[in-house]
Amino acid sequence: MTPTANFRRASLTGATLAVAAVLATGCNSSSSSSSAAAGASTTAAATSSTAAAASGTTAAAGSGNGAAASTPAGQAGVAECTAADLKIAPKGSAGGGTAGSYYSFIDFTNTSSASCTLYGYPGVSLTAASGAQIGPAATRDATTAAATVTLAPGATANAVLRMTDPTVYATSQCKPTTSSYLKVYPPNQTTPVQVSFKEDTCANSSIKMLSIRVITAGATSAS
Repeated sequence: MTPTANFRRASLTGATLAVAAVLATGCNSSSSSSSAAAGASTTAAATSSTAAAASGTTAAAGSGNGAAASTPAGQAGVAECTAADLKIAPKGSAGGGTAGSYYSFIDFTNTSSASCTLYGYPGVSLTAASGAQIGPAATRDATTAAATVTLAPGATANAVLRMTDPTVYATSQCKPTTSSYLKVYPPNQTTPVQVSFKEDTCANSSIKMLSIRVITAGATSAS
């Protein structure tokens, strides 16, 4: 073989090796890029899953807090007492009190077949035989703190009603009259119960004759 032929063969062999090296480098680079991309994709997916889990946990906690805020502790699933669930009856004088006022009880008896709850202040006002309200509705007396009262069927709770003696006011100021009924709204309800209640009072709408305390457990012994 001539020297020229040997040179050409060597050149071709060198070129072939060079091309093979380039291809190998390209393959390795491509594999590395694919591996990096796959790794990044896996990391992104894991991050996304973690974020979703965290979001779910936060939402669940928020829902739980909201439920706890709207439902008195230990009363979940027990409905509030409505006017239809209750027999409401005023009971005689509770005695005592400050000069110029006297006290009565209002009993709330659960006449339904299921337990229900009462919480806070009932709405109370005096009315005439026509149903028209006499004077302002009872103001709230914060002497006792509010607490949820659960009434089993047949159980009773009560609230204390204070009434001002109308004789402490001049006749011209008081405008004396006699009530026919006591209108009572159970706490958080919009339907009242109206019961017979004849008491001397003042018709002057600027005189606050009544105040009411929160409902507490137990029946009264007053007659």
